[in-house]
Amino acid sequence: MKITFHGAARTVTGSKHLLRINGYNLLLECGLFQGRREESKHQNRTFEFNPQKIDAVILSHAHIDHSGNLPNLVKSGFDGPIYTTPATAHLAKIMLLDSGHIQESDAAYVNKKKARRGEPLVEPIYTQEDAAQVAEHFSEQIYDQPFEPIPGVTARLVDAGHILGSAAIVLDIEEKGRKLRVWFSGDIGRLKLPLIRDPILPQNSDYLIMECTYGDKAHRDPELAYNELRDVVRRTVKRKGKIIIPAFAVGRTQELVYSLHQMIVNGEIPGIPIIVDSPLAINASEIFRAHPECFDEETNQFIQQNKHETLLGFDKLSYTRTVEESKALNFRKEPMVIISASGMAEAGRILHHLKNNIEDPKNTILIVSWQAPYTLGRRLADREKEVKIFGERYPVRAEVSTIGGYSAHAGQSFLLEYALAVKSSVRKTYLVHGERTPADKLRELMADKGLSNVYYPDQHITVEI
Repeated sequence: MKITFHGAARTVTGSKHLLRINGYNLLLECGLFQGRREESKHQNRTFEFNPQKIDAVILSHAHIDHSGNLPNLVKSGFDGPIYTTPATAHLAKIMLLDSGHIQESDAAYVNKKKARRGEPLVEPIYTQEDAAQVAEHFSEQIYDQPFEPIPGVTARLVDAGHILGSAAIVLDIEEKGRKLRVWFSGDIGRLKLPLIRDPILPQNSDYLIMECTYGDKAHRDPELAYNELRDVVRRTVKRKGKIIIPAFAVGRTQELVYSLHQMIVNGEIPGIPIIVDSPLAINASEIFRAHPECFDEETNQFIQQNKHETLLGFDKLSYTRTVEESKALNFRKEPMVIISASGMAEAGRILHHLKNNIEDPKNTILIVSWQAPYTLGRRLADREKEVKIFGERYPVRAEVSTIGGYSAHAGQSFLLEYALAVKSSVRKTYLVHGERTPADKLRELMADKGLSNVYYPDQHITVEI
């Protein structure tokens, strides 16, 4: 058996892990890489393997850095099944369509300027039409239901507690008379996150492939993040400003809306308008409501206590679908919260909201998730004094605030607990989905706890197990 780490190796995004088992090729994830523009363009347009030779794909969850290159895979000749949970299939369908739409729209916007300058035009990585083809390949598998993606492999999906429908991938493998278990964590969630259940720890695994995004950081308790969000809203409202939040359309947006709903119900913040300005986030919120089987007990209790209001729907909350509705927000002067995709401020409507609000010191730009290097979101989080938006420079005069506690990724302590859950059985652990500093820190902590044979593989390296 061989594993080749084609993505999210020595970086966080672009997840792609290729397993060669019994002469078959099984791909775990097929995500988009996010980083420097030219590097991203190359990595996302090309594959280091032949898509036509991939027999099956297993997808842990719907975030674009895990699912976003599936349209290219299918367009390039992949014709097999993509196994995932029902909620992930439901979410990924709309997310991939939206990704295609955003790439088409952003290419068109940039091409207007390039055409005026006589410069070569750019093409989107893929189109909505390409993205629509992916849905035909989904094979939905409920949690803990065994299935056979390729001969000799029995797979199960177990709750990862990251976003709606997220899963770790458990592979029980028989090859040449040898039996072993590989556990791929996907993105590991956190305890006590809003809306969804807690992650399940790995069990009896010989090989562990796990994320290490926050291997060097201990997250604040989600309850502290809730308090920080409340305080940001209060002080921005006091100076009559707007709170602009770049947020992933799936997961983070729904968590924020849920928390803001609780704050208004409890009288902790004024009943200001809460605007979700992302067609994808709107569709995703509808999908959240369609999958109550993924909710935790606290969420179900809140729904019961507020029967007059639906989950992710209340009188101060508005969803804007059209471009005209989005543009109209620029002319509204009252305090409000605007939540818009993308989460790393690299594409979509959030760029327009940042452009129109970043120079006003009354406003707050609120960063609520990890930001990949070289993205606009990272530059804002790093408190750069001036940033580029659509090729134009803007001074950052708005307050920039960051809240780490809303991350849907496990922090250092839970990552360590996750790895130690298989200390008695694991032979080798491979750390992926993380930069070098967090990976090195986590490896050091694991070694202190007696976990040896922990590796941080290079991109495209192949290991044999």
